[in-house]
Amino acid sequence: MQKINKNVVLALLSLTSLVFLLFQLYYYKFYLSQKNGTVFSKVRGSQSGEDSTRWHVVRKFLGLISSHNIPVYLIDPLILGLVDKDIEQIRSSGGPSPECKYFCVPRDFTTFALLDKTWKPEMGLFRTAEKMGFQWLKIINKDPRLDGMDDLSGIEIPLHYIFKLASHAIHLVVFYERSGNYLWHGSLRLKQHMDRKFVPFRKLHFGRYPGAYEKPELLLVSIDDLKVQIPKNPSSFLEEMSHSRFLECRYREARAFFQLYPDDASLDAVEFRKKAKSLLHLAALTLNNLGVKFWLSSGTCLGWYRQCNVIPHSKDVDLGVFIRDYKADIIPAFQKAGLPLKHKFGKVEDSLELSFQGEDDVKLDIFFFYEEDDHIWNGGTQAKSGKKFKYLFPKFTLCWTEFVELKVHVPCETLQYVEANYGPDWKVPVKTWDWKSSPSNVQYNGVWPVDEWDDVIQIY
Repeated sequence: MQKINKNVVLALLSLTSLVFLLFQLYYYKFYLSQKNGTVFSKVRGSQSGEDSTRWHVVRKFLGLISSHNIPVYLIDPLILGLVDKDIEQIRSSGGPSPECKYFCVPRDFTTFALLDKTWKPEMGLFRTAEKMGFQWLKIINKDPRLDGMDDLSGIEIPLHYIFKLASHAIHLVVFYERSGNYLWHGSLRLKQHMDRKFVPFRKLHFGRYPGAYEKPELLLVSIDDLKVQIPKNPSSFLEEMSHSRFLECRYREARAFFQLYPDDASLDAVEFRKKAKSLLHLAALTLNNLGVKFWLSSGTCLGWYRQCNVIPHSKDVDLGVFIRDYKADIIPAFQKAGLPLKHKFGKVEDSLELSFQGEDDVKLDIFFFYEEDDHIWNGGTQAKSGKKFKYLFPKFTLCWTEFVELKVHVPCETLQYVEANYGPDWKVPVKTWDWKSSPSNVQYNGVWPVDEWDDVIQIY
């Protein structure tokens, strides 16, 4: 009897173990795999499981943000590049797609954008994300909009979110509206305690640098049977993305500068800065309407870089333009804007320089830059003698910044640019300046032939 009981017990234990094993297999296949995204059924038989996974992760993410009424739009450069080729077909098509053409392409991330003012971060979103199987990471950093000469706030704001499911991740970039009426996103900098292996961060398309963008007009479309908002003109957005790097004004260094050289708060200085700001805004509007790219140059660039403001004793506003971007209607456009031509020196082929008269004695100087193999230069002309001068700069690229509440370009390599023009002592204010001899990068460049003076030396 005792032997029979042992056999029965052994059989029962074996049966129980088998049932438990079968339950584990069933639970893994039909619950954990769906929750954690480790196994997905194929989207339309033509796609591999890995391709299908990307589509399913995007679908689940869109479902997540939709359930919390969070408006996002697609900014993934790879997918937008594919979409742009078929944009007319996508705009007109509302039916189901025969295959997964866009969201199934190989990639580690899919990138979306979120406007900060359109939602309030709530833990409910992240709890729901976890229930759906997502792991998530939030990246925060200082809010530069609150920095100024009087205060470096140090207040932190969310800049990026990463939602990871299975082998794919969603990168959600948070955009903020700045006072220059444009959108800005911050860089992605991991805190010391964060898991640097959470995702392959080096492959992210956004976050290596801060970026600045115009506010996009959005279009609701169906892509691979998923409803999603995209920039109405994907090609324009992608072009903007390639030149979006943003440089913040250096308020900490500017405060240190003013501790050594107290700011000029006289009525004349205040009035000049007000007029210079107005002139710069008008110049930017005029050139932007013409599609002419420009940047802060000479003393205006120095003022931004050194003290985050207009230098009050400079008495003018200086802009740079590559000669390749010159347009014949620049002069009539400024005259129509109420800025008469003060002088025109040089010609399009050599040393062109335009000067327009602003309010009272404030003038706008536009210097045109010429590119050589190993340097860039702009020219200068002495009206009374016809002498020519050349100012040499190391090659540079352009970045966005915010200056006097305006989104405007500056050389990305600002220090080299400033040092070329003002030398190693650029931090020391100089009120006596001779444009023919004071700049560190000036070179004598010959004399204009007398028979060309009527064309290359025009004073109004």
